Amino acid sequence: MSVYAASKAANGCFARSWTLDLKGRNIRVNAVSPGPTVTPRLSRIVQTEEARQQIFAALAASIPLGRIADPDEIAKAVVFLASDESSFVNGIELFVDGGQAQI
Repeated sequence: MSVYAASKAANGCFARSWTLDLKGRNIRVNAVSPGPTVTPRLSRIVQTEEARQQIFAALAASIPLGRIADPDEIAKAVVFLASDESSFVNGIELFVDGGQAQI
């Protein structure tokens, strides 16, 4: 987990650093840090449906919104940052995690 945590932290640092490195080139850099999301990989970490439900429930209990994200919710955040709607957003790390990083 330590390598995973360090990699996630580096993601936000890169966005902030590249914001200055790319200053003047009209390139915006932002990072998205998703929380637990219902994906095939997350579902494959256990052998049985009962175990999957237990893990999903435990993850959901650690999230202030009380549930795991749907992949579409993460995608919508990415689309927002890639769109002209976020034209003055630069150098942020957007946590799309139901509030988990805030507690």
